[in-house]
Parts: sequence; structure tokens; C-alpha cells
Amino acid sequence: MRTFRARRAIAATAVALAALLGAGGWAADTQTAVTGPPPGSAAWTADTASGLRPPDPATATPVQVAAFFAGLTPAQQDALAARHPLVVGNLDGAPVRLRYRANTLALTAERDRELVRATDPALTPQDHQAARTRAERYRTLLDGGRQILAFDPRGRGQVAEVYGDLAAARRSAVIVPGSDIDLLSFDRAGDPYGSPAGMARALYGATDGQSAVIAWAGYTTPVGLGPDAATEDLARAGATRLTRLLDGLAVSTRPQAPPTVFCHSYGSVVCGLARPNAAQASGLVVLGSPGMGVDSAADLDPRVPLWATTRNGSDWIGDVPNVRLFGLGHGADPTGPGFGARPLPATGSHGHSGYFAPGTASLTAYAAIALGRG
Repeated sequence: MRTFRARRAIAATAVALAALLGAGGWAADTQTAVTGPPPGSAAWTADTASGLRPPDPATATPVQVAAFFAGLTPAQQDALAARHPLVVGNLDGAPVRLRYRANTLALTAERDRELVRATDPALTPQDHQAARTRAERYRTLLDGGRQILAFDPRGRGQVAEVYGDLAAARRSAVIVPGSDIDLLSFDRAGDPYGSPAGMARALYGATDGQSAVIAWAGYTTPVGLGPDAATEDLARAGATRLTRLLDGLAVSTRPQAPPTVFCHSYGSVVCGLARPNAAQASGLVVLGSPGMGVDSAADLDPRVPLWATTRNGSDWIGDVPNVRLFGLGHGADPTGPGFGARPLPATGSHGHSGYFAPGTASLTAYAAIALGRG
């Protein structure tokens, strides 16, 4: 009888999870993760004009990438960035200054390409509008000396932006966002603290510029509350990319300590599956988390402190069952007393995307942790 009841409870929980995460329509678009080397990698690996064979983006580690660029003169580095901007701009381990330059060139080229598409008579009016929208986003990323650390136009588009000076700041932080974030939604005026750019700006300001902050929209996120949000396939692909980012920062920047990684919503699943070690991260902070894809903090590196933000009363993520069954769900609640995370306050925050809002207890705590005062 007990076995029957247990099975019935498990089945009911799974159905509840599926129904909840499918509230916006379980038939929501499923995404294919953007993986592998950036566009133009074949031409890059064949370019030996510098006298050295470039590292293969598909197999080289960030340490090997850093060693390659260390053997080039500044002029040779700039020439490679000009010839292969999409590759250099996305190579973890390449000099940060060079990546900024390469991504400026890549964004300019992609903006010009979309402007041509916007008037192509062979395309539909819908295609023209989409091209204009994308071109405008590229233009905004080129404005005002923005520091674009990564840019990939494939799929829904990915981007990473740096606030502050990674070379001079004594501390750094990385923002890992959750669902519905891509190139177009990376910086949303209507939801200023729910986008990675808005979170990063808020944290940078709260540390008085003492911590550089990276807004990282560098993986394919789920769209809506459909099957992708309930499973971990996209998170696993994102964890691989996050690991490379952190490894690259370790060899291309010299702060006093590795970055603190802030993981919002589905991004906390990415962080949990990435399991950063002490050489990659000074700490993990989760907020609005549906679970981390692990059973407890004991499954993570014990040398990397884990903080979990108390969920505010209007955050809908509290309605998501904390289960991991039949490939659905993301496991235990990191804010639960048995999980093992250090609690953080959220007084003053509202909703799923309000934890970085100025004046909240959560943002004050985040700034202290980012500055190493946790």
C-alpha cells in the first residue's frame, strides 16, 4: 500500500510540475542550444600569417588560447582581430582589450548585413522588420564605448558585456540569467532589474565601481514556461559555456580573487551543473531559484561559498515544485534549511526580477559579497 501511495504521490507531483511549467502552453517553442566554435573558425585555424598556428576554438583550452596570444605582438593581435572578429571576440582566454575590439568589428559587420536584409526585395515584410530590429540592437551595443566581451549572432543571439575595468578592478562578478534572455532581451528598458544588463549595472553601482561586473547572456535560454524550462538540457549546455568563461577569466584578468557568480532563476541550474571550483569562483549566489540540479550544497565544491536569497512573497517561482523526477524539475530548494546554503535577506524586493532593485536588502548583500565582505 505504501509503495502504491508513494508512486501516486510521485506521479501527481510530476503532473503538477508539468502543468505549472506549461502554464504558458506546454507546446512552447523548444530551443536548440548554440554550441561549438564560433562562425569563421575554419578560416581562423587556417590563418598562419603570424607564423604561428592559431589554436582550434573547438578543442583549445583558455590556457592554450592565452599562450598563443602571448606569443604575438600587439600589431599581430589586432590584425587577427580584424580578419576574424567573430572568432577572436568569443575566444575565452584571449586578451580582454582585444575581444572588445573584435566584437566592435563583428557588431558593425552584422549591423551592416542586417541593414541590407532590411531592404532586400526577395524577403518578406516580416523579414524586413526582423532585420531592422536586429540592426537597431547591434547599433545600441556599439554606442557609447560599451565593452562587449562576447557576441554571437547565431540563433537568438548571445552577448556578454563588462561594466567597469576588468584589468584594474580588485574584484569581479558574473551575472548568469534565466529564461527568455537573448540578444534582444539582454537589456530591457521595461524590466530594468530582470535583465542581465540591468542586474549588472545595479550591482556595479552598489559596489561604487569597485567590482567589475559581467552581464553574461552566453547560453541558449528557455523560452517561456515550457519543456525547456522544466528540464536541464539547455542548462547542461550552458554550464559548459559558463565553465569556459570562468576558465578564460582566470588567465586573461588579474583581480584579487576569482569572480563571484550570481545566478538568477534557471541560471541557478546552469551554475549548479557547472559546479565551479575555487579557482573559477569566489562564491555562488542564487536568487529566484527553481533548484540547482543538485540535491544539496554538499554536491558543490565546499571551497566555494553558496548563498541563497530568501524568496520574496510575490515571486512566482515559489509555486514550482522542488522535485527532480522523470527528467523534470531541478531538485531541492536552495533556500530550504536542509540544503546547506547561507541565507540572504530580500527585504524590499518584489516579484521574480526585483532582487537587484536599488534599496533592497538583497542588493546590499550582493554588493558586500561581490566585494569580498560576505
